[in-house]
Amino acid sequence: MTHLRTVALSLIALASSALAATPPSPDGGVAQLTWLGHAAFEIVSPGGTHLLTDPWLAENPKAPPEFKKLERFATEKPAAILVTHAHGDHADDVPVISKLSGAPVIATGEHLRAMKIPEGRQLSMNVGGQTKVGDVTVFAVPAMHSSDPAGRPLGYVMQLTGGQVIYQTGDTGIFGDMALIEELYHPTIILLTCGGGRWGMNPSTAALAVKKYFKPKLIIPMHYDTDPELAAEADVVAAFKGDKRLRVMKPGQTLSLTP
Repeated sequence: MTHLRTVALSLIALASSALAATPPSPDGGVAQLTWLGHAAFEIVSPGGTHLLTDPWLAENPKAPPEFKKLERFATEKPAAILVTHAHGDHADDVPVISKLSGAPVIATGEHLRAMKIPEGRQLSMNVGGQTKVGDVTVFAVPAMHSSDPAGRPLGYVMQLTGGQVIYQTGDTGIFGDMALIEELYHPTIILLTCGGGRWGMNPSTAALAVKKYFKPKLIIPMHYDTDPELAAEADVVAAFKGDKRLRVMKPGQTLSLTP
């Protein structure tokens, strides 16, 4: 019963934190999204706010060579690093990138302490929380996974001033409260875990999650084809059966996200 009460309180907090869609950016900028392989993305908002999500790069077999050299972040300084959970293929490079760049790290407090992020660069969040980074409002939402050695798994919803709402699912299985994420935030772009194997949703389940719970304009698959047990690109394409919203990116490719 304690677990059920915890889940219920989390969902209440999630509902109370939702905001109305942000207005268009007054400067007329265009958001950009770059896939760095696996679950790592670089997001630049219309106002120029630079975010990294799950930047596992140095040992990521699909990361562009120029991003494997973490020294680049001594001069390319993100406004924040968002980390969904404590597994190495999402978090291993975060302490180094944060130290080089001075960027704050968004994660649960337990995970931040486990990574030994200095207190001045800790930006702790938990389910239902929200924070502002530049012109981006970040919400922490549930994910159904694990997080060892610390914290709990999260997804993130990022509301950009240009009107786009990006949902980074994190490593999650399908779960019914995805319906609340759609109801509260109306994500227009979903960065969707779909590699399957022993660790999460396979492509067909990921496609079902979108069909059942979401109405995005763009679906960008992630967390596949970086390990022999994970789905290949062809498996992902087949599962979505010609869905024109699916955009399969190549590592290093950048998309302009027009409203």
